[in-house]
Amino acid sequence: MADGLVSRLKASLNKTRQKILAPLEEAVHFHKKISPEFYEELEEILITSDVGYRTTMLLMEKLKAKVKAEKAEDTAVVQSFLQTIITELLATAPPPLIEEDSPLAFLVVGVNGVGKTTSIAKLAQFYRQQEKTCLLVAGDTFRAAAIDQLAIWAERIGVGLINHQEGADPGAVAFDGITAANARKLDVAIFDTAGRLHTKVNLMSELKKVHRVISQNLASRKLVNVLVLDATTGQNALEQARVFHEAVGVDGIILTKIDGTAKGGIVLAIVAELGIPLLWLGLGEQADDLRRFDPKEFAAALLGEAPSRG
Repeated sequence: MADGLVSRLKASLNKTRQKILAPLEEAVHFHKKISPEFYEELEEILITSDVGYRTTMLLMEKLKAKVKAEKAEDTAVVQSFLQTIITELLATAPPPLIEEDSPLAFLVVGVNGVGKTTSIAKLAQFYRQQEKTCLLVAGDTFRAAAIDQLAIWAERIGVGLINHQEGADPGAVAFDGITAANARKLDVAIFDTAGRLHTKVNLMSELKKVHRVISQNLASRKLVNVLVLDATTGQNALEQARVFHEAVGVDGIILTKIDGTAKGGIVLAIVAELGIPLLWLGLGEQADDLRRFDPKEFAAALLGEAPSRG
């Protein structure tokens, strides 16, 4: 495990980490021995950290089974047990095979304000650093600012751009984008889409159309549907993921703004309840601040070393 990355993750997860670790350490010191009262307190800690009720119950069930199997009595072991259980839970949703040599198409979706366009730029930078050829497709035709923003990023990173005028048909932009990517034999094509509320049926229907256009013109390209979620929205992110997953089938998630929230526990709920893997974490504002998600590294950054007994 890369110690430097875990340290960076720890810093980004600091607010979430403190929301879990501070009360956990207090509970460990107060109870000394594992008891029903200790379990009840731990449940409350997890639920209030945006892990959510259902996922908390799942974690508690696994924790109690591990405590019984290990014949553990001391509360000091619970943190390391939880770290193992969380690692295993996050690994139950394996990411799609996106490191293979075949060319890729990413359809990037999400509601307004989650950092979608910036995440697209970071994704392009991620592949540029692997010496892959990339194309950005400006499918958010509702806002001229979105097209302009993507054009600025494309120039800054050094990748191609397909765009139409404001108000153009997003399906037509998607068709031109996938056609250009295939004709130029580019490694990666990344499609922006208009931010849309997951509650708006007509906009979700339009998204399905864009998805269909790309799907029907992939050639040998693999399509990966990526949902961008804002970690600061907590449990609302879970509902967004559920609706987008029903609409187009979400293959993986980019979680942004995790460095500015205490609600990082939502990662566990998304994986446990929807089975959708986390692909990348946004750890900052720079173009190279996108990090591949690793269950073991995330659990280590979240829970770290077991608290000492005082």
